[in-house]
Amino acid sequence: MRSAHPGLGLGDLDRKMGVRVLEASPERVVATMPVATNTQSFGLLHGGATAALAEAVGSWAAVIHAGPGRTVVGVDLSATHHRSAREGVVTATADALHRGSRVATYEVVVRDEQGRRLCTARMTSLILDPRPSGAPPEVPGPEG
Repeated sequence: MRSAHPGLGLGDLDRKMGVRVLEASPERVVATMPVATNTQSFGLLHGGATAALAEAVGSWAAVIHAGPGRTVVGVDLSATHHRSAREGVVTATADALHRGSRVATYEVVVRDEQGRRLCTARMTSLILDPRPSGAPPEVPGPEG
């Protein structure tokens, strides 16, 4: 699967879930995912799959916003599931709420093919500057 943004690649989980990126910019990322193969034992769209999709589109938008050479790590994801789906394709849209130099936050809305809201999520990422050669990786502590 190709990405809608140069340098923005799908991870293993994204490929396994069948995610397709339709639009990608620092302000907004839109992606789809099939319900089939992403269901829980009762045949409904799995909430974890929906949350993973929300985290992916929010993270991609933050990566584009951060720019080349900078690293982005997710620090918060909250998701409210309003309804589920049994079939079709869902679409996740991440819209920027805050695009700062160190933190980027996106609201992610996941809708079914009828346009009904299935999930509302908020994804926040920490933006890290490049580390000097040979320096240990920066790992955020409890204080962020």
